[in-house]
Amino acid sequence: MQDGVKKFMYVNRRAPYGTVYALEGLEVILIGAAFDQYVSVAFIDDGVFQLKTGQDTGDSDMKNFSPTYRALGDYDVTKLYVEEESLQERGLTRDDLLDLTYEDEDDDYKEKSSIHIVSRAEMAELLEQQDVILNF
Repeated sequence: MQDGVKKFMYVNRRAPYGTVYALEGLEVILIGAAFDQYVSVAFIDDGVFQLKTGQDTGDSDMKNFSPTYRALGDYDVTKLYVEEESLQERGLTRDDLLDLTYEDEDDDYKEKSSIHIVSRAEMAELLEQQDVILNF
């Protein structure tokens, strides 16, 4: 990371559908990354549902936007932190989440996972390290 570049953490705490927060949060993440911000994303509480596979939006007026998360790696957003306790409290595991990867140009373009499962304590430490935190 370059000197003087601020670290932005986008925190997603809400379910993907029923409100506009999740979709607008994703749009803001993409905009921030397009302007060369150092971007990481946290998924806490019901926000973990945003990364769940097999989302069915048939009962809502909203389009399933979860495939858009696959574009994050193209914008160098490769640090998606998912709180382990939030997954467990909702009966989810890593296997229930989308397979989001990026090509690591520093490692001969090896494909790596963008999703990092972290404990609640680790998440608190990550949040402490940020210059800017935006909640959605």
